[in-house]
Amino acid sequence: MAFKLEKSESQWREQLDDEQYRVTRQAGTEPPFSGKYAQHDDSGVYLCICCQQELFSSDSKFDSGCGWPSFSSQTEHGVATHHVDHSHGMDRTEVRCKQCDAHLGHVFDDGPAPTGLRYCINSVSLDFSKK
Repeated sequence: MAFKLEKSESQWREQLDDEQYRVTRQAGTEPPFSGKYAQHDDSGVYLCICCQQELFSSDSKFDSGCGWPSFSSQTEHGVATHHVDHSHGMDRTEVRCKQCDAHLGHVFDDGPAPTGLRYCINSVSLDFSKK
């Protein structure tokens, strides 16, 4: 990542559809089991819908049963950042794209070995590139 992508709110609104904007720019959440990547099993990489930064590999995707795409690791350490999130009366760790600051979802410590992490990511915040 060579640069931080910054756009105005009007530029983001032009680029993204209403649901993509609500989730990625306003830290929304899509309903569980509604996203196109929740049950997706093609081989490839998942990219940030806002800036096309490579975030997760299909190799780290697993079915957690939570209703959102789940990954055990990032493609490269640091492509997504972690932030304390106390919204909705919960203590969680929010995940954002490091390159454009898009809200992606949350990370939990109940994932599979070897990382023990479960990146619970909104499908609408992702794009997919097949291998």
